[in-house]
Amino acid sequence: MGETEKIETHKIRCFSKLKMFLLAITCAFISKTLSGSYMNSMLTQIERQFNIPTSLVGFINGSFEIGNLFLIIFVSYFGTKFHRPIMIGVGCAVMGLGCFLQSLPHFLMDRYEYESTVVGNLSSNSFLCNENGTQVFTPTEDPSECVKEVKSLMWVYVLVGNMIRGIGETPIMPLGISYIEDFAKPENSPLYIGFVETGAIIGPLFGLLLASFCANIYVDTGSVNTDDLTITPTDTRWVGAWWFGILICAGVNVLTAIPFFFLPKSLAKEGPNDNADIVKNDKEEKQKEEVKRENAGITKDFLPFMKSLFCNPIYTIFMLISVIQFNAFINMMFFMPKYVEQQYGKSTSDAIFLIGIYNLPPICIGYIFGGLMMKKFKITVKQAAHIAFWLSFIDFILYFSYFFMTCDNSSVAGVTTSYKGMSQDLHVGNTILDDCNMNCNCPTKTWDPVCGSNGLSYMSACLAGCETFVGTGLNMVFQNCSCIQTLGNSSAVLGLCDKGHDCSMMLQYFLILSSISSFVYSLSAIPGYMVLLRCIKPEEKSLGVGVHAFSTRVFAGIPAPIYFGALMDSTCLHWATFKCGESGACRIYDSTHFRYLYLGLPAALRGLSFIPALLILIILRKYRLPSENATSGAVLMEANVTGKEECQEMDQISKVLDNDVLKTKL
Repeated sequence: MGETEKIETHKIRCFSKLKMFLLAITCAFISKTLSGSYMNSMLTQIERQFNIPTSLVGFINGSFEIGNLFLIIFVSYFGTKFHRPIMIGVGCAVMGLGCFLQSLPHFLMDRYEYESTVVGNLSSNSFLCNENGTQVFTPTEDPSECVKEVKSLMWVYVLVGNMIRGIGETPIMPLGISYIEDFAKPENSPLYIGFVETGAIIGPLFGLLLASFCANIYVDTGSVNTDDLTITPTDTRWVGAWWFGILICAGVNVLTAIPFFFLPKSLAKEGPNDNADIVKNDKEEKQKEEVKRENAGITKDFLPFMKSLFCNPIYTIFMLISVIQFNAFINMMFFMPKYVEQQYGKSTSDAIFLIGIYNLPPICIGYIFGGLMMKKFKITVKQAAHIAFWLSFIDFILYFSYFFMTCDNSSVAGVTTSYKGMSQDLHVGNTILDDCNMNCNCPTKTWDPVCGSNGLSYMSACLAGCETFVGTGLNMVFQNCSCIQTLGNSSAVLGLCDKGHDCSMMLQYFLILSSISSFVYSLSAIPGYMVLLRCIKPEEKSLGVGVHAFSTRVFAGIPAPIYFGALMDSTCLHWATFKCGESGACRIYDSTHFRYLYLGLPAALRGLSFIPALLILIILRKYRLPSENATSGAVLMEANVTGKEECQEMDQISKVLDNDVLKTKL
């Protein structure tokens, strides 16, 4: 009797530790996705803070994937031989270190200074139209001022910090899922993994909400008087408190690391209540250890497995499809906040909030329904391939509706329109000056826009021909503006003119369609992943999933933001200008060309991916899958997808899901 109580007490203690690990790993998933979604949402603010082009911001974003690649192979093959909870804890702490390093430039640099003709010139009125005055913005050749202006390349801190964050994130998913798989009951494993994946959905939601909050707070709040600011969050010169949210992410990552250092290297396997079954589980564990020892020389099987994978036509074609589609979706998700800002005139804060609210819930629901559909109807691999193909194709057709949900370029005199309000060729050269401001001695490169009472925007109050002003800060009103031709008093206020009600309605249509599209695409995700997993031999699944993740990172995650950012830079109409004449971040884009690139390139990539997808459907008609070869009858086929093997498949699905662009990039 005493022996029985001892066994029961031991099992309860181990069961509790497994639940503690489950809670800890779920928190780790929340913290890592919180950091990732926050960082990706604030890249526009970082672009403006450091005055760097979008292509360089894309490289900073890709540095996370570079850091991840440093350890992914090592962790995938050798991680289980070490103390997995401690490795996960170290990874969380390293992520916290990376986040802290990213925030350092804010404390090392001077306060952010935005382009303005008004700030510092209120007493002299030299920022207004003055025929006897001089330009308030002139280039300088002083080397010391040039060094100070480029801020000593401190964006490198953000790049290195993001890379370190990628290194720290590497062990969390593979070691966490494998730990659950090794010590949980086969029937409990899918439930536990479901809890963990729920954390991977909650994290991005919190990350986007935090990003929306921080983007609405001025970067130097607390050290400057915000009442004196002449810009608002909708201004392209506005920089939110990006560093504040990153510090929060650093703290959360460090806190989630603590519990892992108190968890054991291994636990007793969850199992039946009788002692005989416990002994049986111990024997199974010993057999596993013997197998591991026999296969300790992992490089012996590495090359044959690689050869087998790349000789598998379905696997290689599926990997090609993934690379093409990930290029499309990474570009779409990474630049979506910038697209909403430029196309619909929203602030970064509003853009991030709307994207999160309209996209994350449908993605979560789509994953759940996709999994339930596969389980309830016992869908075969061939049926799953058709479901994934046709759902993706429906989403592709819906995608073309985006081209009709557009707004016109902001009407800026001398940039997108003439001073008489007529549209003009956007690339004809310098037409900034007009007869109405030719003698005003205005700076022609400083971006400090005002909105005239005629509904037309101007690059500055001086270029609008304004001679006087009243009020201070955001309440300034410029009067007697010679370029503003109205019947009454010709005046202007700070900021670009609003795009109007019709543009707001187009944004609503865009967000609704984005929500539907996210649901349809995520609904096809589980069936698509099932095709990937079932086309690989059981002993090759771990390597196959790893190679798939490696390929999507190398050929999509790293290069896509860089080349797409360079294409976005090509649509810029006006760049910020340093005191030494160097260009910085873009202030206004050609919305039409921006739209064609943002929507057109992903459409072309997605359309291209359907060609190899059709090949998979054709090959599946004749190709005999490894899971079919492994069994000789219907009974064995049924047994092959139940019990422990089904749990292992859930493990692999979760690993692929963790690399899904719609989850990682939100």
